[in-house]
Amino acid sequence: MNPAASSGLSAIQPRKFSTTRWSVVLHAGRHDTPNAQAALEQLCRTYWYPLYAHVRRRGHDAHQAEDLTQEFFARLLEKQTLGLADPARGRFRSFMLTALDHFLADERDKARALKRGGGAELLSLDLASAERRYDLEPADDSAPDRAFDRQWALALLETVLHRLEQEYRHAGKAALFAALKETLTGTRESQPYGELAAQLGMNEGAVKVAVHRLRQRYRACLQEEIAHTVSSPKEAGAEMRHLFRALAGG
Repeated sequence: MNPAASSGLSAIQPRKFSTTRWSVVLHAGRHDTPNAQAALEQLCRTYWYPLYAHVRRRGHDAHQAEDLTQEFFARLLEKQTLGLADPARGRFRSFMLTALDHFLADERDKARALKRGGGAELLSLDLASAERRYDLEPADDSAPDRAFDRQWALALLETVLHRLEQEYRHAGKAALFAALKETLTGTRESQPYGELAAQLGMNEGAVKVAVHRLRQRYRACLQEEIAHTVSSPKEAGAEMRHLFRALAGG
């Protein structure tokens, strides 16, 4: 019997690398389609916080940062910037940071209040949550682009964990995921398999198998999420290595 099927997780399977959201977004600069618009909106909703935090680090207060982030998205969603994107450069992360810095430079000396998208919100940004998160961040004296890359990497990991939680929940394994998610960090030797076995009513060997499957699925989901932000499969491995270095502070 297939191990995934026997565990009740038959629906949790890696998908083949396909056309990425970012490649669809790049196409939007020249061809305005509903798919391109939806792809860009999804990427922005998922990764808006690193952009917001970058604006805050540039010296803007919370409300200014929210206002500027909204306007930046408004311009992207109106396709005024996407036509300049270069597919050869590939990474959505790099494009977004460069575009945001250009936008902030252009906006620095402008009166913004009456122009800010007519007062309409393009994306629903949770300002209160963002500020709580920003206040908890340690002081960071690194270059702004390195701090941005670290936030981007953390956003990717958060997205993957949420996706995994939903997959396990839909498979009726929410309690298993809640118990095992902490095993995604640290070495295998440091994992409290005996304690987890007692907590879950499983033998230790079964817990090790469940942890192995979770780690495999976690890596597959992370690879897929990264694939959405590059323009080709070749770049996905390099982007993963870069983001792990960013998390490590390298």
